[in-house]
Amino acid sequence: MAAANDLRKGMCIRYNGNPAIVLEVQHRTPGNLRAFVQAIIRYIGTGKSADVRFGSTDKVETVDVERKEVEYSYKDQTGFHFMDPENYETIDFDEAFVGDTKEYLTENLKVEVLYVEGKAASITLPSSVVLTVTESAEGVRGDSANNVQKPATLETGKIIQVPLFVKEGEKVKVSTENGSYMGRA
Repeated sequence: MAAANDLRKGMCIRYNGNPAIVLEVQHRTPGNLRAFVQAIIRYIGTGKSADVRFGSTDKVETVDVERKEVEYSYKDQTGFHFMDPENYETIDFDEAFVGDTKEYLTENLKVEVLYVEGKAASITLPSSVVLTVTESAEGVRGDSANNVQKPATLETGKIIQVPLFVKEGEKVKVSTENGSYMGRA
């Protein structure tokens, strides 16, 4: 058990019986009222966020978490396969667990897996990845009055908007937070 004043961003706590990650913490002391800690948490099981308030002297139950860096290996009909670089052990996850992160997974990409109480809870991608453009229409010459963009299909199957000068076979840097084009790689 930890005091609410000791909460920090990135900690994992148990709130209403469910493990949750602390996304943001603010310590407040309004006027002549008692101090409190306001936190935004995300439930690990559901992915939903909540804004919670603790008294500054309240006790909060912390949860054991472990972050492990693994490398993506391949996908087959049984799921997605990752390798632990420390002991070369293969770790398998099903498609439901991997979710939308599959749009950015390329061979040997290092990702971080969050384990809560020994069970895998989430996959964290790097802030950006480099992917190859596999299909893209030709840009029309003279069509550059404004920041004109065209759709491009990447090697993972994801479709993003890129500038007209990007051609098939080029490598582009893509943000994993919002899926936007960041530049050539």
